[in-house]
Amino acid sequence: MKAYVFPGQGAQFTGMGKDLYDNVPVAKQLFEQANEILGFRISDTMFEGSAEDLKQTKVTQPAVFLHSVILAKALGNKFQPEGVAGHSLGEFSALVASGALSFEDGLVLVSKRATAMQKACEMNPSTMAAILRLDDAIIEEVCASINGIVVPANYNCTGQLVISGTNEAVDEACKILLEKGAKRAIKLQVGGAFHSPLMEPARKELEEAIAATNFNTPQCPIYQNVDAKPYTNPEQIKTNLISQLTSPVRWSQIVKNMVADGFNQFVEVGPGTVLQGLITKTVSDVEAISAEL
Repeated sequence: MKAYVFPGQGAQFTGMGKDLYDNVPVAKQLFEQANEILGFRISDTMFEGSAEDLKQTKVTQPAVFLHSVILAKALGNKFQPEGVAGHSLGEFSALVASGALSFEDGLVLVSKRATAMQKACEMNPSTMAAILRLDDAIIEEVCASINGIVVPANYNCTGQLVISGTNEAVDEACKILLEKGAKRAIKLQVGGAFHSPLMEPARKELEEAIAATNFNTPQCPIYQNVDAKPYTNPEQIKTNLISQLTSPVRWSQIVKNMVADGFNQFVEVGPGTVLQGLITKTVSDVEAISAEL
């Protein structure tokens, strides 16, 4: 069985999507439509902007979303998923690609999500750190024991879990986790504590927008971040999507559940190859490749 998977923030690079714009008429049309919806030429920043330009909040999330969704649309009849999933932001790409959300509505929600998250980051100085080579259970236990906000945020793959919280609590957790045998604790260059309780203001803001948006039944199940389970019911998908900002991304659990359900080929749709690496570190005997036109 074939699954299509969609990357999240951090996969962006200068020049992303330019080959699609230049060579695929439907892609050019969608990029121009996106420029109109957003009110600025995001395509110019994607194709020619610096790494710094691409780091702007209003650019990063819509850019990764656009590259993924437009590539899926450009695949045409070759895009035949039996299941989809997306890492954090990538869940929105997966929902549009599978028909649960329109292109326009997906882009508007992603743009609102980026702005709301930026505001939440400015309200509470905070950070994230990747913990390498330590059991998830030990990391969960240490986070729970600290007097402050620090939680597991991204279960990326076997041996890699990202924690998220206030600067002080994350620093304290990193110190203890290294003492308990973590190979490394790497502070991430991010704007704040994504997928933690500190994103509650953003969750509330996004909840209103998601509640007001029409969702359809997707063409195949989507395995969602909040509990790694497959869904096709539009109302349940909306509820899970609202919870996503303050809940951990259970990516390694998604991959394991998909394999248990019979998926053995994963096609990454979007910039980079990050998800392919996470998948092959989590499960064996599966194929993980990039989408090609």
